[in-house]
Amino acid sequence: GKWAAMDNHCPHQGGPLGEGSIEEGTDGKCWIRCPWHGWDFDPLTGAPPGGHEDSGQKLYPLKIEDGEILVGLEPEPAHEPTVTDVMAETMVNWGVKRVFGMVGHSNLGLADAIRRQVDKGSLGFVGIRHEGAAAFAASAYGKLTGRPAACLTIAGPGATNLLTGLWDAKVDRAPVLALTGQVQTQVFGPGAFQDIDLKSAFEAVSKFSQAVLGSSNHAELMSLALKTALVERDVAHLIFPDDVQTLPSSKDAGTPEGRLGGTEITPSAADISEAIEMINAAKRPVIVLGYGAKDVRDKVIALAEKIGAPVLTTFKGKGLIPDTHPLAAGVLGRSGTPVASWFMNEADLLLSLGSSFANHTGIAPYKTIIQVDFERMQLGKFHPVTLPVWGEIGSFCQAVMDKISKPGDAPDQVAELAERWVIWRDEKDRRLAETHDKGIHSAAVFKALSELCPADAIIPVDVGNNTYSFGRYFEPSGQRILMSGYLGSIGFSLPAALGAWSATRDFEKFKGRKVISISGDGGFGQYAMEFTTAVKYGMDITHILLNNSELGKISKEQRAGEWPVWETNLTNPSFAAFARLCGGHGHRVTDAADLNTAIADAIAHDGPSLVEIVTDADLV
Repeated sequence: GKWAAMDNHCPHQGGPLGEGSIEEGTDGKCWIRCPWHGWDFDPLTGAPPGGHEDSGQKLYPLKIEDGEILVGLEPEPAHEPTVTDVMAETMVNWGVKRVFGMVGHSNLGLADAIRRQVDKGSLGFVGIRHEGAAAFAASAYGKLTGRPAACLTIAGPGATNLLTGLWDAKVDRAPVLALTGQVQTQVFGPGAFQDIDLKSAFEAVSKFSQAVLGSSNHAELMSLALKTALVERDVAHLIFPDDVQTLPSSKDAGTPEGRLGGTEITPSAADISEAIEMINAAKRPVIVLGYGAKDVRDKVIALAEKIGAPVLTTFKGKGLIPDTHPLAAGVLGRSGTPVASWFMNEADLLLSLGSSFANHTGIAPYKTIIQVDFERMQLGKFHPVTLPVWGEIGSFCQAVMDKISKPGDAPDQVAELAERWVIWRDEKDRRLAETHDKGIHSAAVFKALSELCPADAIIPVDVGNNTYSFGRYFEPSGQRILMSGYLGSIGFSLPAALGAWSATRDFEKFKGRKVISISGDGGFGQYAMEFTTAVKYGMDITHILLNNSELGKISKEQRAGEWPVWETNLTNPSFAAFARLCGGHGHRVTDAADLNTAIADAIAHDGPSLVEIVTDADLV
């Protein structure tokens, strides 16, 4: 029959007393017992059994009127700016527009600072289901926009789950900011719950990794992290101990003013002169267009048109020139077309612009090669080239444009390209007739997608046979392709689609562009629950899933190596039904005749959609 109002937080570690119990002691007295560690308090006075007031509970005034219990509370105090408020505002000032991540117990102070920026409309937040997806989404965002997104996690396992996606960003030179919670500073070291050495764990993957301490210059730490991510096109990492996140701060946020210089590097006059001489002497020049030239592709295409040079792309550079262009020769290498291989073999000069000479591409090292790159370490990295040129690719194109020309006796490579495309397209049509009655040919899938895909779509792709087939059969008409290039990580495409969709909301140049991701069943299974993330945020994403119930690329490698095919079969649900259960659009295709309708309906759907296509693992 007695009443009291008490603070819910135990003074020990903040345990929720309201979830505890009322216990009777051996002396017959009643106590409120904390459910976490068993601390007791008098239910009417808040005092502990020993009577020490400094470890007791705060009480609130209380009265009963007309059968109602009224509790006197002090007015809600104004929010006092914290360390993480300063750092979140610094993020915004540096142009960070998006955070992917998961809110948890060791990042709550930081998460609240981010929430305040979201409430202001200064940031966007996507809550993912697995931290690995946050890192892949941020990596894809960086690859597409050139700007860093952040990924937010708790300490311990949340932080370590980021590592694969961060390695993808690092090796493909995408700027990313990783924000990881950490245990309280008072329990660093001895092995507290979820306490691991995060600085060591992130040392190899990050260009910048620092702990945020109470005595740190907080705005400067965030500024240096973001400058590193932008300038180095790499991963920057900040570690936020739990107790530091809510420390008060009256400091100003940081800004990028006066911290960044221009990025244009003009090649030397001697290199330009020699390059002009080599180009003008070549009768069969060919341009190899790599991912590093993605931002200046129009200048590269203009140069190709000036000298009538076929343009081959690396796999990472697929789509930088539409296959509909008269000088396009498709992808070079294992994921490529015979058109590209033929022209490389016939070339008397390879002009390599922004390509890294990966073995997957297979640029012939014995050819006469001019290589242009703004990173000096990329020049002749794997073998010597005839003329390495250090400089920004757009500057190189401008410098040589008015001084190069096609020799009068040079063959008409444009006409040859048209002939080679006829041969290749005839071959693709013949392959459509191949059947083992085990599923649809991948060539049919990408023929349909080539016809239906919007020209300005953004297409994240996965790894495996589905991606080889995409490289070989899909004919881009202006789309932007995203992939896990050097890391080649399975499961990349769906999280990357989350990142790409976010970019369409954050940057005017990408607004209204459709996101269409592609994977096999193996890749989709890695992060399948992120489809619910797409549903939660109403993301306009279409996922094309080639389901052969197998890790088909690995089966093929086992057979090629004369090993038995072992443990590559997969047991799958109906992925189309899964998509519908998640709240999206799902359609399963078992007949090639239904491909166009199913894909068109999915692309037209306003929201997340999935087309599950039963394919033959041997027809790639």
